[in-house]
Amino acid sequence: MKVTVWGINYAPEVTGIAPYNAALCRYLKDHGHAVRMVTTFCYYPAWKKLPEDAGRLYRTDLIDGVPVHRCWHYVPSKPNPIKRILHEATYVTFSFLRLLFLPRADVYVVASPPLLQGFAAWVLTRIKRAPFVFHVQDLQPDAAVGLGMLKPSLLTRALYWLEGLAYKKAALVSGISHGMIQAFRRKGVPAEKTYLFYNGVALDGAEPPKSTGGFRARNGFGSDSFLAVYSGNLGVKQGLGILLDAAPLVENSKVRIVICGDGADRVKLEDRIRNGKLTNVSLLPLQPREHYAEMLAEADVSLITQQAGSGGFFFPSKLLSSLAAGKAVVTVADEGSELVLAQQEGAFGHNSPPDSPEQLAALLDRLAADPSGLATLGSNGRSYVQRFKFDEVHAAFVSRITRLVR
Repeated sequence: MKVTVWGINYAPEVTGIAPYNAALCRYLKDHGHAVRMVTTFCYYPAWKKLPEDAGRLYRTDLIDGVPVHRCWHYVPSKPNPIKRILHEATYVTFSFLRLLFLPRADVYVVASPPLLQGFAAWVLTRIKRAPFVFHVQDLQPDAAVGLGMLKPSLLTRALYWLEGLAYKKAALVSGISHGMIQAFRRKGVPAEKTYLFYNGVALDGAEPPKSTGGFRARNGFGSDSFLAVYSGNLGVKQGLGILLDAAPLVENSKVRIVICGDGADRVKLEDRIRNGKLTNVSLLPLQPREHYAEMLAEADVSLITQQAGSGGFFFPSKLLSSLAAGKAVVTVADEGSELVLAQQEGAFGHNSPPDSPEQLAALLDRLAADPSGLATLGSNGRSYVQRFKFDEVHAAFVSRITRLVR
């Protein structure tokens, strides 16, 4: 089967959607399918291209045996709604033009956001006479309205129209959580046209990785420090301000809140940490691949935060790597969100509401004094995450799109 995957993020980006696009392409290639990726030059989560990519219109790389066709797009240093629209529109335009001149695929897997890609995929696949799968990682218009980034307007109506068009024209609409599948049904997508395609995780070996002390040593953390670690994008919908609100309320002097990442809100976080003299908070760069596993192994708990009102629109896949590492997870999310529902089902951690730094601080103090409880939560998470193994979720998805092509 000839498959083209079309998405804005790809390796070597290590956070967000990129690792999942790359894992799907590797699986297809390793199982005998002819796969190519059409994407952009790396920019996420720093919102900055690499110096060697500046000004390049197109380039083709070979990553793990997969041809990766990169296309120019505009990357704003300080994204806002209007600049994001331009950012996404330039990506869709230049990648669409590249796809026109590439050989026809049997099926196109289109990773969204951006939403405009659905319309472009419909036009492209009518020209190429092939079906497309619209794979949704984030319910973009719902999230933007829920977070107050967009108000009801002509623009939001246009976004919902684009969303509805993509769902109607796609041969299959896939999402990464049960909540997304339910949202598709509410938006009028027939059940037989939806597919639950989890973001997977690599589970290497029967046991989680062991701590070597390297992450703590490099960053000046003592062996007796209790590290509560957040890693990933530093943006609006992550709601990371709650961690800084909770920091001065933590009573245990051994507790350190560690934020590793990059993104649009990094400068704001730096200013708040400095101006608030938050000595128990450390802001580190996004960890490179070779140090990421060390960071997870040496964390005492993983932190996953969501801005109030956003939990029904996306599922933070960083949860899976934390569970694979055998870590207890502290979430800050709305009750009823996909994240909290998963936590309740898997019994791998505790949730604190997004509007209560006092509860979060008390929870960190309590967990720091309960190592046996942490071990139990970590073990529960390691059991829960088995259902998300890359090979299993990819095998099922590829089987589904093979039937679609036939």
